[in-house]
Amino acid sequence: MHTDVVTDVLIVGSGPAGASAALALSTYGVPNMVVTRHACLADTPRAHITNQRTMEVLRDLGVEREALARATPQHLMGNTTFCTSLAGEELGRVRSWGNEPLVQAAHQLASPTTMCDIPQHLLEPVLVDAATARGTVLRYSTVYRSFTQDADGVTVTVEDRVRGDEYTIRARYLIGADGGRSKVAEDAGLPMGGQMGVAGSVNIVFDADLSRYTAHRPSTLYWVLAPGATVGGIGAGLVRCVRPWTEWLIVWGYDVTAGAPDLTTEYAESIVRRLIGDDEIPVTVKSSSAWTVNEMYAERYSNGRVFCAGDAVHRHPPSNGLGSNTSVQDSYNLAWKLKLVLDGTADPSLLDSYTTERAPVGRQIVTRANKSIGETAPVFEALDGLAPQTPERLWANIAARKEPTKAAERQRARLRDAIAHKVYEFNAHGVDLNQRYVSGAVVPDGTPDPGFARDPELYHQPSSRPGAKLPHAWLTSGTRTVSTLDTVGKGRFTLLTGIGGEGWLRAAEALGLDIATVVIGPGQNYEDPYGDWARLSEVSDAGVLLVRPDGYVAFRHPAAAGNAEELLGGALRQILGRAVAPRPTQHER
Repeated sequence: MHTDVVTDVLIVGSGPAGASAALALSTYGVPNMVVTRHACLADTPRAHITNQRTMEVLRDLGVEREALARATPQHLMGNTTFCTSLAGEELGRVRSWGNEPLVQAAHQLASPTTMCDIPQHLLEPVLVDAATARGTVLRYSTVYRSFTQDADGVTVTVEDRVRGDEYTIRARYLIGADGGRSKVAEDAGLPMGGQMGVAGSVNIVFDADLSRYTAHRPSTLYWVLAPGATVGGIGAGLVRCVRPWTEWLIVWGYDVTAGAPDLTTEYAESIVRRLIGDDEIPVTVKSSSAWTVNEMYAERYSNGRVFCAGDAVHRHPPSNGLGSNTSVQDSYNLAWKLKLVLDGTADPSLLDSYTTERAPVGRQIVTRANKSIGETAPVFEALDGLAPQTPERLWANIAARKEPTKAAERQRARLRDAIAHKVYEFNAHGVDLNQRYVSGAVVPDGTPDPGFARDPELYHQPSSRPGAKLPHAWLTSGTRTVSTLDTVGKGRFTLLTGIGGEGWLRAAEALGLDIATVVIGPGQNYEDPYGDWARLSEVSDAGVLLVRPDGYVAFRHPAAAGNAEELLGGALRQILGRAVAPRPTQHER
């Protein structure tokens, strides 16, 4: 066995979770290495919906522009269509992914970013290229075999698939980002809730110019209600746009108890033809694969020096487009904590907050994604399409909705309502942005939690409460317009205050940590010309928000305080798990 390779953090897996962990760590100056069993990055579209919170992460890590350049923009994502086939009858649409006018306004108010559709095979190179440019060491064709850990680090055995031999990598911490069949999570003994293999689906990737059926109603998703579409899978046949309007992916269900079908080219083409509804249009099948719908989530995300992220700890169907988003956000949450522990700023107890904060999010998105599958059934029910029947009977039920009768009118209303209820899958803005953390890395301010005034799954509700994401507001700095989110992040804590908050600034300076300071007000480095920040900050001008490197509020005080250094130092001591040493005064120097 070869001599150890040494790094600070070893990451197993180069998907969205692993690649974003590497990018964040390298951005923060933490030595890290990625190993992947594959010889290349993702070569199929896989995950694709990229929500505003993930785009905020990419913005902070300096790759938002590169991601947008490769993505399908938001305005081409949103006419989610229900039909009998692309060439067949249209049954209804949902304005989706922030394209409904009121939801679009909510998106613009919530974030400086826009959501987009960037398939995984296009996103991974953005993350990996930036990570390796900043210092990540990447080893392809390298299979994780096992780990042992001790008080000082983790020794990982890997196999080089090119040479065929094994060697060890010594790291201070290990991140398992090795997907839904994670061996790292298994070896770490992470307890799981839920179950695997609850239904079966087939992915078929193909090329075809479908612009005649799609360009007039641009969308990421076209749902096909056809005989057999309710068997297994995600509730209906799905035609997904990979690149407008020539690259596509179909999802079709199968009976998981009977096993996956034989994925011949002929089988794949037959499904493609069924969902397109046009036997003449040229089609080139590029690949097909079977997978199972899962409903599993880890109850704990770490064991000692071993942490897991992404599909390793939450496994669910693609409904709501939450998979890669949650994976990226897991890693972003973990990376700054590892950085502060590794450089001695924080005690290792800070890392306990990773599970405390992210495990509830993982459980929520697994539950939401599977619930969205069930919410497809009422669309079929409105057409009496769930009862055993011949295809001819289903087509007759679909045709019946056009009749000038009271029964048909009731059917039309039921169908409209059922399709409209899919808003919980296609416009769940609150699921994307409303995460609130309760952990040792958040200092409560003693105020009662007001909860959510509106449906927390559908509507984002900004708050500056500790544990909430810093609200977005547009500020000006000279001739520049910047978001409040642009003033924080970059791997360090940020203190936001206003006129009269000088005591907080002196406290931050005295504590000697790498704390950026932002003063907002007339004549200051940042001004609030629209008054938006004054409405959203929920503190007085002389109050303060201490924001973590991931953009979440860690500490809040409503006004000036004579004991600002004591309050701020105490908050940081709780978060970091150790006393913060004040800078020596000039006399002490």
